[in-house]
Amino acid sequence: MAQSDFLDGGARWKTRKKKKKKKKKKKKRETVSDERGQQNRRTGNPILQDPFEVLGSDLLMIILSYLDARSVALSLLVSRSWYAVASSDRLWSSKCLELWLGKAHIPRLAQSRGLPKLAAYSLSIMDGKRTRIMREDLCDHAWQFHFNKEAPVYWRDLDPYWQGSHPLMRRYFHPDGSQTADPDDRVWGGHESCFSTVTSFVGDGEIREHYVRINRWPRMFVSRNEDWSWRMSNHFTSYSSIADPDKAGGTGPL
Repeated sequence: MAQSDFLDGGARWKTRKKKKKKKKKKKKRETVSDERGQQNRRTGNPILQDPFEVLGSDLLMIILSYLDARSVALSLLVSRSWYAVASSDRLWSSKCLELWLGKAHIPRLAQSRGLPKLAAYSLSIMDGKRTRIMREDLCDHAWQFHFNKEAPVYWRDLDPYWQGSHPLMRRYFHPDGSQTADPDDRVWGGHESCFSTVTSFVGDGEIREHYVRINRWPRMFVSRNEDWSWRMSNHFTSYSSIADPDKAGGTGPL
């Protein structure tokens, strides 16, 4: 037998021996684990048992109610029993109220009748990150309006924002595409005004450009604040949606 064949045979024998040892160790660990599991079930050790089996659904729900929403959402993955408790409306109703506290607008979609509260919470988070403004968003809110520093001086002289007086000017968008102001608005002047929203896309539905245009004025680009309120602005003007969290049925598109 050649020396190389002898060495190859020895290497294969060592490899097989290592594999056998690994299998034995794995089997031993599984056996020990099974024995411990059976022992825990026999002795009723609560530390090593499923909290759901030890505490029951009512106590588990009380415990989950003290956790943040992310931790509760993770508990949905534990088991079917945990999912039944952690997805209950009783639990997520309070989470929704915590989420909506201090927000300027509550999404209409999240307040749909019959919608599970877990879904309402998720949809609220998604809608709060939405930066594409829809016609419903424009029409559902009243808007504070003021001129920016780049606007002509004679416009700013009529603007309460720059004069430090109140109330600030307001603008209103309507479903027919028109825009109006308060009757005593000195800047408005009673002229006709209309608006449009423009959105262009690139591949895979990604938004390339999105803006609102009023008459022939420069386009206004849209942004979202942390409290879910809207902001639209160009060089001359700025619009901010006025908070209306108590509006019946919520606001925005369905």
